Amino acid sequence: MSGKRILLGVCGSIAAYKSATLVRLLLKEGADVQVVMTEDATTLITPLTLSTLSKRPVLKDFATPDGQWNNHVSLAEWADLLLIAPVSANTLAKMANGFCDNLLTTTYLSAKCPVAVAPAMDLDMWHHHSTQRNIEQAKQDGVTVIHTTGRQYISCDSRPHHRAHRSCQVYQQSFLW
Repeated sequence: MSGKRILLGVCGSIAAYKSATLVRLLLKEGADVQVVMTEDATTLITPLTLSTLSKRPVLKDFATPDGQWNNHVSLAEWADLLLIAPVSANTLAKMANGFCDNLLTTTYLSAKCPVAVAPAMDLDMWHHHSTQRNIEQAKQDGVTVIHTTGRQYISCDSRPHHRAHRSCQVYQQSFLW
């Protein structure tokens, strides 16, 4: 992982707080991590937390408040891996259908590097036929779907046999690139 450039996408899922651990683990192995968040993600974990951990400004918008452009093409070219963890059902649907209405999905459509996602949603949302269709489409488009402990990266399921994402397992699977 040493020297690898990881573009970490963080979406609006309750599991977003686990991205802080993921950033820390990736940095510990010598990766360079740039975080791109969706607007919804910022309501669940602050950009300040992830920017402090990654030692880089977190990107969210196409332009900074002072008017500098966050170039999605340059971001995509910079990355050795685009890892979206957690990926929400909403962002997954956008990816599967080519919608690019935010910096993360626009960067995804420009990416030439490997792309991996760790889904995070309620179990009912995960099993919905639309989500399953979007997962299959993403796989056909070359996206690797990371599952943890043999189960999906479920965020808020109260049933005891389902567990939330384990940052360490997503981190370990990121070594595949």
